[in-house]
Amino acid sequence: MAHYLVRARPQRMAELKERLDSGEIGTMRPFGGELQSCLQQARIDAAGWVVWEENCFCAPPLKQERVAVLDTYFDDLSTEPVPQGAGWAQIQELPFLWDARDSGEVS
Repeated sequence: MAHYLVRARPQRMAELKERLDSGEIGTMRPFGGELQSCLQQARIDAAGWVVWEENCFCAPPLKQERVAVLDTYFDDLSTEPVPQGAGWAQIQELPFLWDARDSGEVS
């Protein structure tokens, strides 16, 4: 299993939040639980990029997740291999995406 630091430009965050809140994404197999958790913990950097760490078995990384969810809600998605936990450690000081959205900083 490989871990990746994911960066992407957000689109349609209100719709994504609804799908996360309903638990719909978490029910997708085989990746839903991981994707749901990662997106709920995602951060946003000063330039407006959403960032999170995710593990994946696919080649290319996040192939299934992109088709089912990510390409609908993010543009310019990139992945960088990282040791497990290193991505989260790297972004731990950034604000949570959903807190920033709720405060009006992200649409």
